[in-house]
Amino acid sequence: MAFDGRLLAGVSVLAAVVESGSFVNAAEALGLSASGVSRAVSRLEERVGVRLLDRTTRALHLTDEGARFYEQVGPHLDSIEEAAILVSGSSKTVRGRLRVNVDPYFSRLVLAPRLGEFLERYPDVRLELLTSDVMGDLVAEGVDVAVRFGFQPNSSQVTHLLLKTRILTVAAPSYLERHGRPSVPSDLSKHVCIQYRDPLTGRPFQWELHRGRKIVPVEISGPVLVTDVGTMLGACLAGAGIAQVMALGIQHLLDSGQLTEIYPDWPDETFPLHIVHPSRRHPAAKVRAFVDFCNEIVRTAKVPGKSKPRPSP
Repeated sequence: MAFDGRLLAGVSVLAAVVESGSFVNAAEALGLSASGVSRAVSRLEERVGVRLLDRTTRALHLTDEGARFYEQVGPHLDSIEEAAILVSGSSKTVRGRLRVNVDPYFSRLVLAPRLGEFLERYPDVRLELLTSDVMGDLVAEGVDVAVRFGFQPNSSQVTHLLLKTRILTVAAPSYLERHGRPSVPSDLSKHVCIQYRDPLTGRPFQWELHRGRKIVPVEISGPVLVTDVGTMLGACLAGAGIAQVMALGIQHLLDSGQLTEIYPDWPDETFPLHIVHPSRRHPAAKVRAFVDFCNEIVRTAKVPGKSKPRPSP
């Protein structure tokens, strides 16, 4: 099938319909009439030889063929937009759709409270936050940038270390009143501990305490195993047991007395937070802006103890 400009125009109209959710909204965004948008999509369907959208009086959605088509062409539209911005000499313009795969814990406790600042600073950005326990394939999923805890495997992706946050062993005062406070690491084996399942291995994380070069593994048990750090934190706050949590984002809970750090004299276990984006010679301005913003908010976040922010790359 020979390429012509009408095919690209039709794809752009289809993308506007999918992103806005209706012909009317797409028409407003593109400066067209709703009937003009509908005709453009119909011409595209004739051009590719399959039905791309199922339309009813109440809703529309992609057909299976349409979903596969859109999954393939979507990332290329972003690349065309970025190329046009670069060639026009406006590579510093922060605009367009920004898809971010983000760890749910970071999203809820650190990023969400500051999102208003980012959107006010960059009003031409359309931000999509995809919270997930795993990063997945950024290119295949059309993701521009990811913010993930943990060690990242070597790959063709660009990875920046944002900070290393301390791992704290904490409990609510209500739990400590009922069960007493453990004084040495081995005491944890006698307490109810809330376990977290590693989404990559499917097994509970092993607990350790670190002091300088000394590392003490700890045997724990408890009736609760969670797959979400936010749930683990909520259960700990409710007095359900002792938990190991990241220091980033919980200083206010320590300051208010809602949580008590049990082993402040074992302060040296840390966990890394990375920001990752697909390898490109010239990353889009919107990606650079988001990377800089994440560096900014982790530098200014109130973090207990020895959390180590990194300089902006």
